[in-house]
Amino acid sequence: MFVNLPFYFANIRKSLLTFTNTFDRLKHERKVRTMTVYGYARVSSKDQNLDRQIDHLKEVGVEPRNIFCDKASGKNFNRGSWNSLMNQMQKGDLLVIVSLDRMGRNYTEIKEQWQHITHEIGADIKVLDMPMLDTSQTGDNLDRRFIADLVLQILSYTAEKERKNIHARQEQGIQSAHDRGVKFGRPAAQFPDGWEQTYKSWKAGEITATAAMQKLELKRTTFYKLAKLYEQENTSGKV
Repeated sequence: MFVNLPFYFANIRKSLLTFTNTFDRLKHERKVRTMTVYGYARVSSKDQNLDRQIDHLKEVGVEPRNIFCDKASGKNFNRGSWNSLMNQMQKGDLLVIVSLDRMGRNYTEIKEQWQHITHEIGADIKVLDMPMLDTSQTGDNLDRRFIADLVLQILSYTAEKERKNIHARQEQGIQSAHDRGVKFGRPAAQFPDGWEQTYKSWKAGEITATAAMQKLELKRTTFYKLAKLYEQENTSGKV
C-alpha cells in the first residue's frame, strides 16, 4: 500500500498548529479577567448609620457582596475592611466611594493610598460627589490619572492651609483675649474673708472644723477643698 508521506506529515503539522493556536487562545482567555467593581463606605463611630452610603453605591451598580464597610475613625487607614479590600483588589478593578472624606481625613495618607491603588495595583477610583476624581472615565488613561492626581494635590494643599489658618486664628484669638485681660485655665480659688485667721485657729486646735465652717459659712466639702488648696499654695511657696 502506497502512502504519500509528505502529504501525511503536512496534515499532522497542520493539526498540531491548529491545536497549538487553540491552546494559546484558550490560555489567553483564561488570563483575561472581568473587571470587578468594589464599593467602600465608612462612618466614624459605631452608632452612625452606613445605609445612605450603601444605598448610593447600589444605585450606581455596585453589588452588595462587593461593598466593604468600616465603622472607624478616618485619621488613618488601619481599618479591617479597608485592608481586606486592598488585599482583594486587582489590576483593572474599580473602587467607588460616595465622597473622598469616606476614604479618610488625612489627605497625606489619602494621597498615598490613591497612588497605591491607581499605580501599584493598577485599579481605578471613582468619587461620586467629585467627578474630577474619576480615573475610569473614557479618554487617555495617563491624562485621567494626571488630572485626578492634580486635584488630590490641590485638595491636600487646601486642607493643610486651612488647618494652619485655623491654628493661626486660634493663636490670634488667645493673644487678643490675653491683651483684654481674659485669663484662661482653672480660675484661682476664692477664699472667703477671714479665711487665714480662721484656718490658723482651726489648725492650732483653738476651734473645731465645724465651728470654722459655721464662721466662714462654708459647706464641709468646700471647707476641706479650700484647706487643701491653701496648704498646697503655701507649701509650694516655701523653699
